[in-house]
Amino acid sequence: MGLGVASQVIADRLRVPSVLFLILAGVIVGPEGLGYITPAEFGGAQTLQAIVGLSVAIIVFEGAFHLHLERLQEAPRETIRLVTVGAVGTFVGTAVVVRYALETGWDLAFLVGSLLVATGPTVITPIVNVVPVRERVASTLETEGVVNDVTAAILAIVMFEFVVLQDNGLETVVVEFLRRLGIGIAVGVAVAAIVWFLLRHVDLSVENAPRNARLIVLIAALAAYSVAETFVTEAGIAAVAASGFVLGNVEIPYREDIEQFKGDVTLLVLAFVFIVLASLLSLSDLRALGIGGLLVVVGVAVILRPVLVMLCTVGDRLTVRERLFVSAIGPRGIIPASVATLFALELQSQNPSAATTLVGTVFLVILATVVFQGGLARHIAQTLNVIPMRVLIVGGGRVGKALAERLEDRGEDVVIIEKNESKVDQLRTDGFTARQGDGTKRETLRAAGAENAKVVASATRSDDVNLLVGQLARNTFDVGTVVARVNEPANVDAFEDLDIEPISTGMSVAWSMDNVIERPAIARWMTELDRTGDVQEVEVTAAATAGTTVSELADELPDDCYIALISREDDNRIPHADETIERGDHLTFIGRKPAVREAISYCQA
Repeated sequence: MGLGVASQVIADRLRVPSVLFLILAGVIVGPEGLGYITPAEFGGAQTLQAIVGLSVAIIVFEGAFHLHLERLQEAPRETIRLVTVGAVGTFVGTAVVVRYALETGWDLAFLVGSLLVATGPTVITPIVNVVPVRERVASTLETEGVVNDVTAAILAIVMFEFVVLQDNGLETVVVEFLRRLGIGIAVGVAVAAIVWFLLRHVDLSVENAPRNARLIVLIAALAAYSVAETFVTEAGIAAVAASGFVLGNVEIPYREDIEQFKGDVTLLVLAFVFIVLASLLSLSDLRALGIGGLLVVVGVAVILRPVLVMLCTVGDRLTVRERLFVSAIGPRGIIPASVATLFALELQSQNPSAATTLVGTVFLVILATVVFQGGLARHIAQTLNVIPMRVLIVGGGRVGKALAERLEDRGEDVVIIEKNESKVDQLRTDGFTARQGDGTKRETLRAAGAENAKVVASATRSDDVNLLVGQLARNTFDVGTVVARVNEPANVDAFEDLDIEPISTGMSVAWSMDNVIERPAIARWMTELDRTGDVQEVEVTAAATAGTTVSELADELPDDCYIALISREDDNRIPHADETIERGDHLTFIGRKPAVREAISYCQA
């Protein structure tokens, strides 16, 4: 347990998935290292299987508990295709690669393929926390991870029983998969309903209610697994997944306490599982895989994953660059490792060669994908230029929605925070990323991504709310640009004193009306520009742009795009043709939308 906590602390400091350090810690104390931990320490194979089985139940429950319906709504088409067509393609494709690269039988190849379907949230979430990609991209990756975790666990268990152990035959795999899935879901939903009733309608004691709620949910996870296993073996995974998903999407008290507690318990369980895994893992077995093992890694991560993701994410919700990023991020983690442990324990006595190949292949893919994809995720995102400016808008009324439309049209990553549930539902229906909550709460802002936000705009009808939101964004999260709607002109000074950019509602309307009266041509031109044109400011970061003159850059720009302003150290001026552009300068482009966006890419390439 101590090694698990230490691994998590190190991973948090380095901002990489903790699974890497958990494996390394397990290897150090396992037979390949200091030899402190061996399978015999746990009281025999049956006892160890039972403990690992319950551990896997807790891990799957916690993952499903965090799979919220609102996340599914963020990228429904991509997610559905990834967890159906993508999962089947990964299953079959991986089996083919393993069969020919390692020269195994088809039974073992399909078993490995079923395990490597999973890309779990325990390895994906740390990546999207470090790399602030658009919410739709993060939702696609995280939802795929949670759903495929459960699918892989159930599919692998069925494949293990009916293919490797050859209890019946391949023709029964589909039927038994659906039977176990159906029974598991029924048990899981029933357990979740009982827990929901207890938490909502039974007095749990005022003084100890949060603690009692946490313990009830923990016991629910173990009970769902055990009851389902009593009805039919290997249905427990589906049961804990179903109960976790249901409880994660209904109103229950003390949710934050439960989530934190479940996360802590899962961390300790992970520490145990990976130390057990390390006791079964031999570095010589990894080396024995040789070139075939490397071919499996390349086939799964470099060829199969990109091809399937590009096919499954066709559409206009994700850009080509974002699809390439999703293709490059598919680390395997907890579920393949923990379920492989169960299989290896059973195979050890019957078919030790198959157990060695199974564990070695799964762990080689886990290590390679976590190290390279997890460690290089930010560099990959920067190279593909998929880290947009994160904008939080507090208030989903007319002003907030209109602002979100303009910013999203320019390719920004916008999250709207709104208290009213019906407004949140309507915003999501309209295609916006919206979160229900109170924008004056630190936890709400943090959950929406304030720590990675470059802009926070508060657009509610209350100056008090807007002032508090701006103060939190500036002082707590150190957001670079904080803008707030000011409804009463007398309050402008209060906002300016806190270094919040005030936008007076009355003055904004007056300026617009004045433009129509005194400058009608400009007013009409700005209206037309808003429909077909764009004005954007960009910082020069490309080596090809820095050092050139304004006239030289203008020759490289697309038609219908012009340099309107150059800004350097708070000095804003109309550009001269012979003026040299320096790295860090801010250029303002004006012109047609496609041309302006092409110019921005050129200056930031």
